Amino acid sequence: MAIKYLKKSPKTSSTDDSKTTEIVKNLLKEIETSKEEACINLTKKFDKYDGEIIVSKEKIEEIKKNLDQKTKDDIQFSHERVRKFAEAQLKNYGQDFEVELSKGLFAGQKLIPVNTAGCYVPAGRYAHIASAVMSVTTAKVAGVKNIIVCSSPKPNVGVHPSIIYTADLCGADVILNLGGVQAIAAMTNGLFGNPPADILVGPGNQFVAEAKRILFGKVGIDLFAGPTEIAVIADETADPEIVAFDLVGQAEHGYNSPAWLFTTSKKLAEDVIKRVPELIADLPELPRTSAEAAWRDYGEVVLCDSNEEMVKISDEYAPEHLEVQTKNLKWFHDKLKNYGSLFIGEETTVAYGDKCSGTNHILPTKGAGRYTGGLFVGKFIKTLSFQRMTKESTKEVGAAAARISRYEGMEAHARTGDVRLRKYGFSN
Repeated sequence: MAIKYLKKSPKTSSTDDSKTTEIVKNLLKEIETSKEEACINLTKKFDKYDGEIIVSKEKIEEIKKNLDQKTKDDIQFSHERVRKFAEAQLKNYGQDFEVELSKGLFAGQKLIPVNTAGCYVPAGRYAHIASAVMSVTTAKVAGVKNIIVCSSPKPNVGVHPSIIYTADLCGADVILNLGGVQAIAAMTNGLFGNPPADILVGPGNQFVAEAKRILFGKVGIDLFAGPTEIAVIADETADPEIVAFDLVGQAEHGYNSPAWLFTTSKKLAEDVIKRVPELIADLPELPRTSAEAAWRDYGEVVLCDSNEEMVKISDEYAPEHLEVQTKNLKWFHDKLKNYGSLFIGEETTVAYGDKCSGTNHILPTKGAGRYTGGLFVGKFIKTLSFQRMTKESTKEVGAAAARISRYEGMEAHARTGDVRLRKYGFSN
């Protein structure tokens, strides 16, 4: 494979992992020992917030009245499309069934939603309204009975009003003024009067992601995710201005958000490399600072010899968000295998999927697109098997099970078949 890096990142998204792990472990230990008190103290320390943790129904109703109508309309727009998409997924995602495998032996499956979902909505740099839509709406459509939302509170304010409104609209049962590691631990351990979460979903910074990783097993998680990523596959027909804007659009997330360009056009690559810093320089201070660091330390531009090479390197990276801006879109759609979500053609962009077009924006990062997709209704639904038998079927099944058990050296297993064979009048 003949590729040439016109820009190679000096760091990877895992650069800070060891330091993060130690910090998160210490925080989790503190919360496990002191529980709610630790969560409250950490919220005072990190978020400078000392108000109520559980958002009251009165507060929710106040926000409903006071939030401007345009914002509510936009959130409703996003909610309706994500809900419709989730409903379409649910309709076409598996079925309860039962089948007779042999005479008298029936087996099947049931799709059962988890009882409690914990939804994390980040609000550190930005108030991620859309993350509330993506997680809570999808859980609600899946049939989850108890949905808990956590989001970082602001001093003297609490959770951002738009996030509270969104979470309530989409079906949250409880909203907590908690962010960071303490939020993840509180939902996992069933603090503040809530049941322990069966699954945790939602994006977050590296500390949130590490807390989910450490606690996985004790609680289910949507996927190992963060920081966010974008890759663009582009040929000579792509508009370098559009490509540059889209790369910058994701880089503003944070200092460690990778932005990658895979292209067969040297001219396009050079134009984008020139244009990206100019676009970043024109941003307001907060996104500018994040985007500058992200592009400097994690941005890459990869020049490839062919479309096949672009597909190969893209599948190796397995980017969270993958845009394709080429003349032969269907070919790429058919060939690409590893990504979180695909954006086909210049007309669509990551921000559309992130905010309101319907597909979910909680997606795999750090190469996890090689083995999993993003959040969907199926993440909240357990596919459970069952079986039932007639006494007559025991003659065949019981005997076989006993024999196999003995082959394995598992005598007690074997005898559970033996006892039934004897009771029902069969010999082994």
